[in-house]
Amino acid sequence: MPRVLFVCTANICRSPVAAAILRHLLEGRGYRGWQVASGGTLAMPGLEATPHSIEVLAERGLDLGEHRAQRVEAEDVKRADLVLCMESGHAEALRIENPGERRKIFLLTEMIGRHENVADPYGGPKEWYEIMADQLSELIERGLPRIVELAQANAARRVPAAPPTS
Repeated sequence: MPRVLFVCTANICRSPVAAAILRHLLEGRGYRGWQVASGGTLAMPGLEATPHSIEVLAERGLDLGEHRAQRVEAEDVKRADLVLCMESGHAEALRIENPGERRKIFLLTEMIGRHENVADPYGGPKEWYEIMADQLSELIERGLPRIVELAQANAARRVPAAPPTS
């Protein structure tokens, strides 16, 4: 099954929110067995999602209470079928550090034909987190056909062909 990895800086705001939104959307559309994870380029492993991230998603019926920050490692990028970054700097760094995986690293906004960053609400008021969650919901919902297409195509490349039957 396809594996999608969302990446931001600290893995306590944007990427865990995006992962929760995509999981919910995939389940609601009947996509079963997908793995959706998140990580941060400068994450401090073990940190919880920010209180505003948890609260804003809870108001939307989604739970981030168990989330703990993870640092993105080369193995995470290699294992993923699609890596969706919040900022161009994240994507550029991952492409440089993982040259063999460049074809599957994108900005999230590229899924709808744009090339812009998703602003980090960290340290701001709850309203900034609501704006972020709204933006991520729109990007993921509108970008879902492209997300599915790319993730499934890359997953098919990694799955070895079944041996011929006699």
